[in-house]
Amino acid sequence: MKKVLCLMGPTAAGKTDIAIAFSEQYPCDIISVDSAMIYRGMNIGTAKPDASIQAIVSHKLIDIRDPSESYSAAEFCIDATREIELSLSKGRIPLLVGGTMLYFKALQEGLSTLPSSDPVIRAQLEVELQHEGVQALHTRLALIDPIAAEKIKATDTQRVQRALEVYEITGIPISTWQQETPEKSPYHFVNIGVIPNDRAVLHDAIAKRFKQMLDLGFIEEVESLRARGDLNLSMPSMRAVGYRQVWEYLDGQFTQESMFEKGIVATRQLAKRQMTWLRSWNNLHTYNSLNNMFGIFRNRC
Repeated sequence: MKKVLCLMGPTAAGKTDIAIAFSEQYPCDIISVDSAMIYRGMNIGTAKPDASIQAIVSHKLIDIRDPSESYSAAEFCIDATREIELSLSKGRIPLLVGGTMLYFKALQEGLSTLPSSDPVIRAQLEVELQHEGVQALHTRLALIDPIAAEKIKATDTQRVQRALEVYEITGIPISTWQQETPEKSPYHFVNIGVIPNDRAVLHDAIAKRFKQMLDLGFIEEVESLRARGDLNLSMPSMRAVGYRQVWEYLDGQFTQESMFEKGIVATRQLAKRQMTWLRSWNNLHTYNSLNNMFGIFRNRC
């Protein structure tokens, strides 16, 4: 079976640095598994590898969407599969790196065949969202599909809209679609989790990285995105951790100091959710140090 390496872990755990160091010793292709790095112009706040690094080690599935566009787990599976096959055809090692655990899960376990997005219905739902709020949409979802509504948080705008959209298109609840048995993946995934032993160390790394982002011009990056005039906080790109907090600061909702604290808290919450995913992941090899990581790579390649 075709072998694929997956390097996953919480934000700020050092996944990218490990992947780059590994790629300097082994013939591999890095494939990004990050729902924010897909967007062009969102570089600092996503900790995207800069041009000098990508000139040495290219990263696939980075800068493939405009921030005004959406991107689904199903689209990721299509794009990642294409890159995996291309890498394997060259006799190289596909190395998937990132922290968007839903993408890893979708690729490895498969997705039910949901209908494609309908731009007319999506636009209608967007208008309803602006006028009624996400809570009203979630209440409607609970009447249509109580199973989905129980699983989807009332604050998860994207998933609430998608569930309503699927029902509007097909007349069938999204929970029914999701009960279909997906196709089995043709790959053998070697799952490696970068999990710091000390949570305090991770929290410190998160705070330091967020401060570094601000020093590098994160606020100016968000100002540039706002200046386009076609982006808003309801879009998946602008709901990314850090971007929402800076955007709200620029709206005058709180001070820069408060924005800094809120950004750190939001990033820690993201890391906590990622760790929750990892704790339930089957066949996961967990490592805390770079030396151990190279050991598992050598054993599994």
